[in-house]
Amino acid sequence: MLKSLDIYGQRNTLKIVVALNLLLVGTASLLYTNRLVERLEEREENYVRLYAKALIHVYDEKSNEDMTFITNEIIFINAKNQVPTIYVDETNKISVHNFTFPPGTSDEEINSSLEEELAEMKKEHQAIVVEMANKQRGYIYYHNSTLLMQLRFFPYVQLAVMIALGFLAYLAFSSARRAEQNRVWVGLAKETAHQLGTPLSSLMAWVEYFRSDPAIDQSIADEIEKDVNRLETIASRFSSIGSIPTLKNEDLAETVQHFVAYLEKRISTKVTMKVESLIPEGKQVMINKLLFEWVIENICKNAVDAMKGVGKLTIRILPLPRNEIAIDITDTGKGIGKSNLQQVFNPGYSTKKRGWGLGLTLAKRIIEEYHNGRLFVKSSEVGKGTTFRILLRESVVSQEPVPEGEKTIKSA
Repeated sequence: MLKSLDIYGQRNTLKIVVALNLLLVGTASLLYTNRLVERLEEREENYVRLYAKALIHVYDEKSNEDMTFITNEIIFINAKNQVPTIYVDETNKISVHNFTFPPGTSDEEINSSLEEELAEMKKEHQAIVVEMANKQRGYIYYHNSTLLMQLRFFPYVQLAVMIALGFLAYLAFSSARRAEQNRVWVGLAKETAHQLGTPLSSLMAWVEYFRSDPAIDQSIADEIEKDVNRLETIASRFSSIGSIPTLKNEDLAETVQHFVAYLEKRISTKVTMKVESLIPEGKQVMINKLLFEWVIENICKNAVDAMKGVGKLTIRILPLPRNEIAIDITDTGKGIGKSNLQQVFNPGYSTKKRGWGLGLTLAKRIIEEYHNGRLFVKSSEVGKGTTFRILLRESVVSQEPVPEGEKTIKSA
């Protein structure tokens, strides 16, 4: 999240970079187009010069110059324009023009290459028929010149470059927009934590007052104190939004079971909660306990809402290959339609009349941005229920003997 804020702060820089890239592409396109125009101008000039020489022999009766110059000029211009041609006579004997082969190429390789070129030429253009004075007939096949190929593909290359730049600009401005949203969220979260601070201090004072009064049942003060501690935890969660959290090795199964024991007393009594752990006892993962419990809470509360306060909620912790651990949270609620599966983690998406639709969005950010894990909908069926899956990397616990009550832990 902090990285996004940096992008937000540098959005003017992003605009300048995009503008410079567009200017660079525009300038390069202009220079390249001018180069192509110059070559076309040179070609037209050669054709006009050839036409001028032909006019001399048509209108100048004194001219006795051999007309073979026209043949030489045409061959020269064709060579300059780099138009590959193959002439085939009636006996299938071929002669080629504007073809080059690497030194050391054998006759067999040249013949094979020319046969392939001839087949391609026949597909590209219809043959030009050459009628000889001796009534013999030949055929000329040809490829397009290099200049024509450049002109043909240049617009597509230019379009591809512009699309790529447009896509990069879209990504840059989307990042800036998301960063702006993050900035609002961080400010709101920290302000919420600040506002909770004053009434929490007052509530703690009231708890101490209740404890000092022998006429008040002490169990009531104990339960109030638990909820006050819970509010302090929530305030700490909000305060940590926008900051890099500290991750510690924690016993995953114990953390989940402890929090579920707290949570099941504060949700509908008609919802049955069950934790199944298939990982070795004491298996640890690198997590921030406060934020991770927030993720479990958000998913479980969404599940309870989906079941309308009646049903079964199962949390399964199981090992996976590549040192991963999965936490599957399955409910027996109404399920999620296929059209909504991609939207459940979007900010503001909610099927409830009340709520901001931020719970699952925050949960996904906490898991993926802070814990380098994944949170996604593993499966869902309308009318039967939904399973959310959290993927985390497990920690490697040292196998060396350690004193009683101590653990030596090495992060994976």
